[in-house]
Amino acid sequence: MSHRPSSGLAAVSTALLAMSRHLEVRDVLKTIVASARELLDAEYAALGVPDDHGGFAQFVVDGVSDEQWKAIGPLPRQHGILAAMLHKAEPERLADVREDPRFEGWPAAHPEMSDFLGLPVRDGDEILGALFLANKRCPKETGSCGFTAEDEELLSILAQHAAIALTNARLYERSRELTIAEERSRLAHELHDAVSQKLFSLRLTAQAAAALVDRDPVRAKDELQQVAALAAEAADELRAAVVELRPAALDEDGLVHTLRTQIQVMDRAHTARVTFESPGIRALPAAQEEAVLRVAQEALHNALRHAEAELVTVTLARSGPGARLTVTDDGKGFDPRTVRSAGRHLGLVSMRDRAGGVGGGLTVTSAPGEGTTIEMEVPGG
Repeated sequence: MSHRPSSGLAAVSTALLAMSRHLEVRDVLKTIVASARELLDAEYAALGVPDDHGGFAQFVVDGVSDEQWKAIGPLPRQHGILAAMLHKAEPERLADVREDPRFEGWPAAHPEMSDFLGLPVRDGDEILGALFLANKRCPKETGSCGFTAEDEELLSILAQHAAIALTNARLYERSRELTIAEERSRLAHELHDAVSQKLFSLRLTAQAAAALVDRDPVRAKDELQQVAALAAEAADELRAAVVELRPAALDEDGLVHTLRTQIQVMDRAHTARVTFESPGIRALPAAQEEAVLRVAQEALHNALRHAEAELVTVTLARSGPGARLTVTDDGKGFDPRTVRSAGRHLGLVSMRDRAGGVGGGLTVTSAPGEGTTIEMEVPGG
């Protein structure tokens, strides 16, 4: 048995592990390309994702520097053999791509390429993208070198798993979008309640002022001053709606800022007092930060909508290299066993799943009439 298949299998395994570590679509695309180039020892690799117009929605390369890529310029909408690969569910293995009748040339800054291997990345009948490799690195004893049938087989295995990784990444991003949409809807409802209350008070006060203008101008003036104050408060709430209804930007703002901002909105939107402290907290990995944010949001929703709490305190503190989130309310509390037996979960299952999904844990302490404390521990990087 030759050594090559064994080493190829080990390289495929390494590539698959690398792909499984990423959840963002762009990161998955980059990992697929880099893994393919390393696996087949090619000088260049690329992965094109189709749009709805016969071209590429995304195009990721490996082996080309940023300076080279900028000099090459944008891809044409229809790009010769590359675009053809998006419509053809078969591999292409060419000794010299420049001699193919579909070859349309390339810009002056484009690196020279000869031997070529292209393979569709498919999910059933759907072509998710096309994977391209060029310029096999190997001794050119006869002046030529190219990709082999064995290379094609290895790349086919990689492409099959790349389709799974890319599909999972897309589902993850869609799930995040749906979660963000749900949170935006929840915040919109809470802000609507707050603004509606302000506007209702504003209307009653204005009516009172109108009734007093003729018979008691002094009192009417006081009422009009109250109208001005209520109008200013309503304007503040509307400005908050504009700012806070954008998706939570953990990547840009960080966990502490995002959580503090949302808690400030909830404090304004509800009669209950909602406070937040974050002593000595430092940045966590992205997955942990998102899990902490979602658990905090669910716990706050329960406290403000179901517990009839007057005070809710949220604390995010360091716990070794990780963090501890604590959400405590003075509401009516509940018996966790009764909740489980009645088939009601108050989001507890979801919160435990989120904590466990990032290697953390969640504890719930509550009893009727004694409030509730939800504590989540997450590890650091």
